[in-house]
Amino acid sequence: MSALDEFLAGDRLDDVVFFVSDASLDDDSRLRNVGTVTDDGVRLVLDGETGRSAFQAGTGMGAMAFAKEAMGTDGRVDRSLDDGDCPFAAERPDDEHGVRFVFAFAEAENEDVGGRYAEGDVVHAYAHCDCGGSYTHKWVAGDRA
Repeated sequence: MSALDEFLAGDRLDDVVFFVSDASLDDDSRLRNVGTVTDDGVRLVLDGETGRSAFQAGTGMGAMAFAKEAMGTDGRVDRSLDDGDCPFAAERPDDEHGVRFVFAFAEAENEDVGGRYAEGDVVHAYAHCDCGGSYTHKWVAGDRA
């Protein structure tokens, strides 16, 4: 099982996932040597502290500040954590709407909180679009929908 599969199953709660698109990377970026190269960029599964540092170095934003910004807008992030559907596409039809970067973490099941948190570990994915918009998508770890 890959590190990404383990993360999506809720087996790596101390780790984060950071995806950065080719549009944001130099051809010789060292991230290409340490991450998994996808069709559109590089995805890394890293321990939380290293991942947050890599995110800040790669984007110039703090990971939690970015998550807080994106939290206000629901969208759809692919389970592969390297693509999604920008919720601003309809109101900004002339803009590009590719995923520029994604930051994701998983939160342990918490019955006291209720809702989806009582159903299992919850994956929190935050995406930033080429159009400048940011959005979030959450799901119970292991869900395939």
